[in-house]
Amino acid sequence: MANLKDIETWIRSSLPGLLAEHRVPGAAVAVCVGDEVVDFAAGVLNRVTGVAATADSVFQIGSITKVWTATLVMQLVDEGRLDLDAPVRRYLPEFVLADSAAATAITVRQLLAHTAGFEGDIFTDTGVGDDCVEKYVATLADVPQLFAPGEMFSYNNAGYCILGRIAEVLRGASYDDCLRRHLFAPLGLEHAAASPYEAILHRAAVGHLSAGPEAEPQLAPVWAITRSNVAAGAMLAMSPRDLISFARLHMAPGHRALSAASVRAMQEPQVDVPYLGTDTSWGLGWELFDWQGGRVVGHDGGTIGQRAFLRAVPERGVAVALLTNGGEVIPVFETVFGHILGELAGVTVPRYPVPSAEPRRVDASRYVGTYASRMAESTVSQDAEGRIWVDQKPTPVAMGLGMTPQRYELLHLRGDTLLAAQAEAGVHVPHTFVGDDGAGHAQYLHTGRADRRLAR
Repeated sequence: MANLKDIETWIRSSLPGLLAEHRVPGAAVAVCVGDEVVDFAAGVLNRVTGVAATADSVFQIGSITKVWTATLVMQLVDEGRLDLDAPVRRYLPEFVLADSAAATAITVRQLLAHTAGFEGDIFTDTGVGDDCVEKYVATLADVPQLFAPGEMFSYNNAGYCILGRIAEVLRGASYDDCLRRHLFAPLGLEHAAASPYEAILHRAAVGHLSAGPEAEPQLAPVWAITRSNVAAGAMLAMSPRDLISFARLHMAPGHRALSAASVRAMQEPQVDVPYLGTDTSWGLGWELFDWQGGRVVGHDGGTIGQRAFLRAVPERGVAVALLTNGGEVIPVFETVFGHILGELAGVTVPRYPVPSAEPRRVDASRYVGTYASRMAESTVSQDAEGRIWVDQKPTPVAMGLGMTPQRYELLHLRGDTLLAAQAEAGVHVPHTFVGDDGAGHAQYLHTGRADRRLAR
C-alpha cells in the first residue's frame, strides 16, 4: 500500500488534469491517515473573477452539514439532556404536521435516520434572521405524511431543520452559534464559515451550473439556498482540511467534543435503503457503505452549483474530503476516492451503475402512473415499443432552485430498479419502485426520496 506522501504526490499530479477533463472549475482535497493530513487545490473559485482555488479556500459542504447537526444532537445526548427515543414534541411542543398522530409519535431517532415519513423537501424562505429555523418549523403544519413513522427510509431535509431547532431550544442559542461554540471551537477550525457573512472573510468558492451535459459551467446566480434550511445544509462552508478535522472526531473516539458511545451509535445501522444502485444503510447522520475491503461511513452534499464528498474508514483511520464548484464531478469523485481509499485503506469504491448496452425490456404496468412531491410530479409511462419514460414537471419552488421540466427514458437495472438513460452530473440516477397500492401498482417511486403515487 501507498503512504500519505505518495498520495500527496498523486493528488498534485492528477487533480488539475481531472478538473480540466471534466470541466470542473475548481476543487480542493484533503486526506488523513491517523493524525497526519495533506491537502491540495486546483482550478478557480470563480470563473468570472479567475481567483485561484487554494487548500484553505472554503467551499459549501451542503448536506454533509447533516452529520454536523447529528453531532450537535448527540452532544446533548452525552449531556443527558436529550433522549433519542423520546417524541420530538417533548422538546418542541409546537411541532405539527398535517397528520397529527404522526407528529405526536415521531421520535428524534427517526429524524436522524430519515425514517420519520413526512414530506422532506421543504425550502420555505423564512428570512435571514437568527429566528429563521424557528419560523421554518412553524410552517410545517400542512406537510403530508408519506408513510407511518419508522416504516422505511426517505431522505428528509425538513427533518434535519427540526433537529437544528431542537439544538437551538436546548442550547438557548441560534444554530450558527451552536456550531461555533460546540464544534468549531473545540475542533480548532480555522477555515469554517456558518454563514455568507463569515465565508466572505475567506477565499470562498462560488457554484457553477451547466445548461446541459456538454455545456461549460457558468457562474450560478446565487450563492446559497434559503437560510431556513441551514441545519440541513444550506450554508455551512469550509476548507477540506477542516472537514477532515471533523471526520477525525468520528474516527478517534474519546475527543472531549463527543463521547465514544455517541461515535459508535452514529455508525450503527438504523435502516436499510431500497436498492438504488448500491446496497447501503443509514445510521444517525451517517450513510453507511459495506464496500469490499472495509466498512465506510460518509455523506455527500449538493448546493447551488457546488458538490462535496466525505468518506471515512474508521478502522483504518483514513478519511478523504473532496469539495467542488461545478462541472461533471462524479468521474472526479470516482477517480480520487477509488485511488486514495484503495491505496491507503484497501477499500474498493464501487462505480455508479450505468445502463446495459442491451437492457432487458420489462412490463412496466406496476410502475406506470404519477408520483408527486413538493418538488415535482413524475409521470411514468410505457410506449408501444416497450420503452419506459418519465415526464417530470417541477413545482415553482423547484424551478427556483434550478430544476427544469424533463422527459427521459428509464432502462432496467435489476428487480424493480431502473436507471435513467441520460446521466445527470455524471450519474444515471436509479429509480426504484417500492410498496404496493393494493391494486398491483408500486406505491412509491424512490430516488432516495419516496414520492407517493397519486390516486387518479
